[in-house]
Amino acid sequence: MSFISVLEAIGKGFEKGLKWAVTYAIPVERLAALLFPSAAPAANELADAATLIQNAVLLVEQKYAASGVQSGTGAQKLAEVLVLTEQAVTALLAKANITADTGYIANIVSAVVAILNVQTAAKA
Repeated sequence: MSFISVLEAIGKGFEKGLKWAVTYAIPVERLAALLFPSAAPAANELADAATLIQNAVLLVEQKYAASGVQSGTGAQKLAEVLVLTEQAVTALLAKANITADTGYIANIVSAVVAILNVQTAAKA
């Protein structure tokens, strides 16, 4: 397989992943309302945190899909999403007067994944 063929295959895989991401990503406002119902006054920070987490989840999922190892890698995916988001999400949530540690953010990431999985199942 030539170098160009490899790049074309990667591009096709990315195109499929992007199509999946656009199809199944739910609007951030709905996601923020589901994850942070008691903190409506700080909606901007919460929406930014939810957007950041959702985008990181989609990015990491896309990476694993491209490498063909989607199943059985939940812990690794969570760790990667936390590396990508924890610091910024902690700061955004602090602006909304929410104290968050790694466990709290991991729970939010898991909730985002669960919601995306429900969205995927509903559209299938």
